[in-house]
Amino acid sequence: MSEPDKPLLIKRYASRRLYNTETSDYVTLEDIAVFIRDGREVQIIDLKSGDDLTRQYLLQIIAEHESRGENVLPINVLTDLVRSYTNQAQSFVPDFLAMSFDMLRDGQSKMMENLTTIPNPMSAMPGFDAMQAQQKAFLKAMTGGWSESSGPQPEREGGGSELDEIKNQLADLQAKLSRLKE
Repeated sequence: MSEPDKPLLIKRYASRRLYNTETSDYVTLEDIAVFIRDGREVQIIDLKSGDDLTRQYLLQIIAEHESRGENVLPINVLTDLVRSYTNQAQSFVPDFLAMSFDMLRDGQSKMMENLTTIPNPMSAMPGFDAMQAQQKAFLKAMTGGWSESSGPQPEREGGGSELDEIKNQLADLQAKLSRLKE
């Protein structure tokens, strides 16, 4: 297994502290969430027993985000998940969810690909490049860490968010279109 394909090994000590074996330092749940958003696979094991605790910690990360109001999972989805643990649906729900996320990732990468490869008669219009860049930034912002190929996101100067960048691009595009109308 090549180095990038190897999961990042995190060891949990008896004190419940999490230790990154690559960087030889302690990490938090939020650090682990960042690794995952950056496209990195992680494996969390208990140092003493050798048990794989990855699922437990991933669920804890999701629960913490949901409890802070970062709601990704609607109530009806959460309800259906609870139901799936108590009936025959349990047998196909994990496969269904995995296939759904695979389709989502494939669809996102195809959509991003199509934005750059499909010839568009509007491409000759002044400001089209800015509009296309704005669309790409919007799609990236909306689909966050879902793409495996997205990799680490570069830090923005001045701490601006992607939404601020999209707003600025939209304002620039609107200004260009206003000048064209004059």
